[in-house]
Amino acid sequence: MRSFIVMAMFLASFAHAAWTDYEEVRDLALDAEGISELDIRAGAGSLDVRGVDGQDSIIVKATIIVVDADEDEAARIIARKLELSLDERDGKAILKSDFDGGFMGSGPNARIDLEVSMPAGLALNVDDGSGSVDVRDVAADVRIDDGSGSIDVENVANLVIDDGSGSIDVEGAAGDVNITDGSGSISVRGVAGSVTIDDGSGSIKVSDVEEDLIIVDDGSGGLKFSDIRGKVEQDT
Repeated sequence: MRSFIVMAMFLASFAHAAWTDYEEVRDLALDAEGISELDIRAGAGSLDVRGVDGQDSIIVKATIIVVDADEDEAARIIARKLELSLDERDGKAILKSDFDGGFMGSGPNARIDLEVSMPAGLALNVDDGSGSVDVRDVAADVRIDDGSGSIDVENVANLVIDDGSGSIDVEGAAGDVNITDGSGSISVRGVAGSVTIDDGSGSIKVSDVEEDLIIVDDGSGGLKFSDIRGKVEQDT
C-alpha cells in the first residue's frame, strides 16, 4: 500500500508539472507626433496605463499567456488566434489586443496583460473585455467601457466609466466624473468638477467634490458622501 501511495503522489506531481502556462513578452512602440488620442481595444487580461510628462511615444509591453500549453501548442494558438497591433489612423493611435474567440467563445484559454506608457496629454479611450484596468496620470479626458474586472483611476481630467461588474476606485479628477455601473462597489474622491453615478448594486462612497453630486440610481447598497461643495441630487 505504501508503494502505491508513493507512486500515486509521483504521478499527480508529474501531471501537475506537465500542465504549465506558456508566457511570452512582446514590445510595441509608436511615435506620438500628430496623435491626439490613444484608443485601446483589449480582450481578456489586465491593463495598466500610465501618462508620462514629456514622453513623445506610446510604449506597450504585452505579456501573452496561454494556459496549460507547451511551447509548440502555444505557438500554434498564437499564430492562428492572436491579434496584437499598435497603429496610427487619422491622428489616433489604436492598440488592439485579443485572442479570436476569447475565454467565453470557442477560442483558447489565453490572455494578454498590457503595460502601456503614453504622453500624459493624450486623450484615452478604453474598450476592455475582462481583467483589471488601472489608469494613472493622464492629463486629458479618459473614457472606459469595461465588461468585468476592477477599475482604478487616479489623476485624470474628465472621466467617463461604463462598467459591467467589478469595483471602481477613482481618486483625483480635474474635471467631471460620470459613472454607469452594473454591480460592484464605487469609491470617488478628489474631484474638481461634478460627479454623476448610475449604479445597479454595490456600496457608493463619494467625498471631496468641488461641484455637484448627482445620484441617478443607487440600486442596492449603501450610499455615503461627505464634503460635497455643490448640491446633492438623489433619485428617490
